[in-house]
Amino acid sequence: MKQVILDAMNENEAKFKNISIYIGENPELGHEEIKACKILTDTLKEHDFHVEIGICDLPTAFKATYDSGKEGPTIGYMAEYDALPELGHACGHNLIAVMGIAAGIGLSKVLEETGGKVIVYGTPAEETKGGKVTMAEAGIFEELDVAMMVHPLDNYMKSGDSLAMDAIQFEFFGKSAHAAASPHLGINALDAVLHTFNSINALRQHIKPDARIHGVITEGGKAANIVPDYAVAQFYVRAGKREDVNILVEKVKKCAEGAALQTGATVKSSFYEFSYDDMITNKTLSDVFTKQLVSLGVEEVEIHEQRDGSGSLDMGNVSQVVPAIHPYVKICNEAYACHTHEFREAAMSEQGRDAMLLGAKSMALTGLEILTNKELLAAIKKEFAKNKQ
Repeated sequence: MKQVILDAMNENEAKFKNISIYIGENPELGHEEIKACKILTDTLKEHDFHVEIGICDLPTAFKATYDSGKEGPTIGYMAEYDALPELGHACGHNLIAVMGIAAGIGLSKVLEETGGKVIVYGTPAEETKGGKVTMAEAGIFEELDVAMMVHPLDNYMKSGDSLAMDAIQFEFFGKSAHAAASPHLGINALDAVLHTFNSINALRQHIKPDARIHGVITEGGKAANIVPDYAVAQFYVRAGKREDVNILVEKVKKCAEGAALQTGATVKSSFYEFSYDDMITNKTLSDVFTKQLVSLGVEEVEIHEQRDGSGSLDMGNVSQVVPAIHPYVKICNEAYACHTHEFREAAMSEQGRDAMLLGAKSMALTGLEILTNKELLAAIKKEFAKNKQ
């Protein structure tokens, strides 16, 4: 069966590579991925997947299902395909998208023999609004036994951690006045923002090492001779675990409330983007993926443990619902950072496309192991239940 999967994927290699080029040459921002959604779903339909577009009230999200009609596990693959403003596919989502559909198509070729089901999810707007957050909240991933996606990088790296994150906004309301003639009649909303930043800076001494708080001032007044009656600050608050973010957000709110009290302003807080949960890597599942990489020719010494979990990603929300992994494959020989022009070029290179197929094959073969090994799936679920406790 392994060879059946690999043969099917090799037969479609040119098409998979051309799709990644097409998406790369036609970058679309989050929730605007019309071209990417169409070419991905059209390809899945060609391989007898049942496709639903616009799921969870997200116009460019999709769910593509191949059901053997026989009892067995349900394997889920994630496809991302949104681009970055101005930079295009500088995070390699043109590769991630194709890895998701290619793995699903490859695995579908043996389902009649193994039983079970494979589902490919199109998850829009990972870079901005976190499509998987909305989809996880809707309960769409709960039917899965495992979920997988692979990200491009400058190295092979095992699935690891990510930071939970809340995006919080503070609006301060003061009172305008002439800053020279009658400043005593004003209440300076910008001062409240500045006090908030200073209070947060003092708070940093008393937060956990994995926590991060970083912010910007988006409104600070209109003219230097007018006391600002309205000012706005936005912050990302991150930590290694969701419960730690919840605690830290309350402390950050206290900083803003104290700043309002000091200046006489009033404050309104709100969450202006979706909240991301921390990634819980299922190590049992991760080990199976690593084994498949090695079986396809990657030297085990080349596959590194994750350097850190300092970023946040919406796959974390999926991992709270179902056993999940988010490993990385090497697409370039230089240490290019994601979200750069250099990484975009790497994601459009032949080396990048070869790595894309390697990642897709490794996911498909990981799915095969789960479909044919009940003890393995039981171990994966046991670890998941333990982590959730």
